[in-house]
Amino acid sequence: MRSAGLLSACLIATALSAAGCGGGGGGTEQSAGASGCRKVSTPPPKKVHLRPPSAQVVHPGKKLTAVVETSCGTFSISLDTKRAPKTTNSFVYLVRKGFYDGLSFQRIVPRYIIQGGDPRENDTGGPGYTIDEPPPPNLSYTKGVVAMAKTQVEPPGRSGSQFFIVTVPAIPLSPDYALLGRVGSGKDVVARIAHLGTGTGEPSQPVRIDRITVRKGR
Repeated sequence: MRSAGLLSACLIATALSAAGCGGGGGGTEQSAGASGCRKVSTPPPKKVHLRPPSAQVVHPGKKLTAVVETSCGTFSISLDTKRAPKTTNSFVYLVRKGFYDGLSFQRIVPRYIIQGGDPRENDTGGPGYTIDEPPPPNLSYTKGVVAMAKTQVEPPGRSGSQFFIVTVPAIPLSPDYALLGRVGSGKDVVARIAHLGTGTGEPSQPVRIDRITVRKGR
């Protein structure tokens, strides 16, 4: 089964056009000192086929924080368990299985989004299942919002494992992409990762997700 994977191609193309073809520059030989990130290799692609979570272990409204350790530093995501209980439940399930550990931010579009969580490392991978949860109808994709990526042909609110973080004041998306939460601490780390975007969307140097953990509270 092909999993949900990416923001629609037309939206990515629009963002890249606005950013300019030279955005990010660099190349994979950029030094760690120049970017503030450790130099790491691109993770090898892998196929994953997990069963969907069998139980709702995340209680709506429970305060949970995902701590994302990367080769560029650590940031946190305040999970929106109240407005997105199914989406956050699936994310927590994947985190507890170590799904994200060792993957990367494989898509970094300058002045738009950073996107990660694809085991295939080509925007087409996922966990082997999808879930559906309608996003809040008034959802706006403003700076720091974390949402789940999907293909253009998939229904609103469908998600697998890939997530994106908005890195500009706002992006013009209708509320079709499942809500996950919002960046809490480490906004400077997100900005550091975003700085590695290029005109193709491919990072100028690999950014690895070392580990994600979930803790109670904000």
